[in-house]
Order: sequence, then structure tokens, then C-alpha cells
Amino acid sequence: MNVLLWIVVSSFIGGVLSVLCAALFALNARAHWVNSLVSYAIGALLGAAFLEILPEALKLTDSVSKVSGAVLAGILIFFTLEKLLLWRHCHHDHCEAHEPVVPNEHGRSGAMIMVGDTFHNFVDGVIIAAAFLADVNLGIVTALAIIAHEIPQEVGDFMILLHSGYTKAQALLLNLVSSLATLLGGVLAYYALQSMQSIVPTLLALAAASMIYVAVADLIPGLHKRTTLRDTLEQVVLIALGISSIVLVQLLVSE
Repeated sequence: MNVLLWIVVSSFIGGVLSVLCAALFALNARAHWVNSLVSYAIGALLGAAFLEILPEALKLTDSVSKVSGAVLAGILIFFTLEKLLLWRHCHHDHCEAHEPVVPNEHGRSGAMIMVGDTFHNFVDGVIIAAAFLADVNLGIVTALAIIAHEIPQEVGDFMILLHSGYTKAQALLLNLVSSLATLLGGVLAYYALQSMQSIVPTLLALAAASMIYVAVADLIPGLHKRTTLRDTLEQVVLIALGISSIVLVQLLVSE
């Protein structure tokens, strides 16, 4: 397959698959499954960022400090976006999705989450495109890592929509439409980056920053709410499994 087709297939299947899996989890209320998936997603995100994306960015640049500076700037950018409620995640029991709905605010939180989720999906598409433009193997690993953390995020979004007064069918449809922003971001980035290959290392650094930020600032704090030894061991094993899966994919796609 050519690079554009890889981007289209990865963006489309990743977005739709994430939403359908999230709907399955949310409708069956398998909270433990979601908690386990969060731990796995942390490992996948950190593994992709440190073992694949950053090494590739450093390989493509002539300035290590420029790449590290982009990572630092990216972390600050994503912190700011989250503060503005545009980079919204909900993976655990203590968030808006699990709190009582105020009647006169029906639909408002759902609308906000859709704006944030659509923006997030668009950026994911740009990240996937930048990774595939650098290397197809890198693109595959990046897409898998994004899908891994999208599923628990979409579960949270799905629950927020239900709590905001939307029906199950409406929540599913809105999430599916929002997921198409990944495809749009990927295709637009592919054409935009054709003449701007020099910024690909910076985009990869920003991609790594987004994965590091989501894993460390957003997902890991939720794990600390489960403090038993059994929960901790399970989390460590699943994080290691997430990292191992990235290594396994690297080995498979490089053959």
C-alpha cells in the first residue's frame, strides 16, 4: 500500500474501531475492563513514545535540542488545552461522566465533550500522518498506540453523552461522526506535509509529547485511586504488557 492509503485505512479503522469497542464497554458497564485497558494503554503510549517515535524524530533531525524543545513545548501546549477543556479524557470513576446531571445543564457537557473529542481526533490524524510519512513501520506502531488509548477515552465520552440526555443511538452516532475527524486530519496532513518534510521531526516530537502527557498526567493519576497490592501488581503487569506489545509490533513490522 502507498502511504496515503495506509493513513486513510489506519485513521478510519482506528476511529471506528475505538468507538465501537467503547460503546460495547459502556453499554455493558464493564468498569473493570476499562480500568485494565487504561493500564495497558499507559504502557502502549509510553512504549510508542520512547521506543519508536522519539528515536525516529532524533534520526530525522540535525538538532537534538530542537526535538527535546518541541517535546517540552508540546507538554505545555497539551496542559493548556486540557485546562481549556479541549483535550478531555475520562478513564476512571471520579469524573463528570459519573456525577449527577443538573437538569438545566442537559446537553451542555455533551456538546463540550464532542467539540473537544473532535479536535483531539483531528490532531490524532495529523500525528498518524506525520508518523507514516517518516516511516510506514513507525506509522503502524503510532496508530496502534493511539487506538489503545482512544478506547477508554471514548468510553468516558460515551458515558458523558448518556448522562447529558442523549439516547444510546445518538451517543453512538455522534461519536462515530467525531471519529471521522481523525481521517480528515490524516488526509489534510498528508498533503500539507508533502512540501514541508522538514517539520516532520517536530511533529513527531509533539506526538511523543502528547502520548507522554496523556499517560503521565491524565491516566496514571487515576490508577493511584486503586491502592491495594493486587490492583498495583495488575497495573504494573498490564503497563509492562502494553510496552511489550509495542516491542512485538516493532519486531513484526520490521521483518
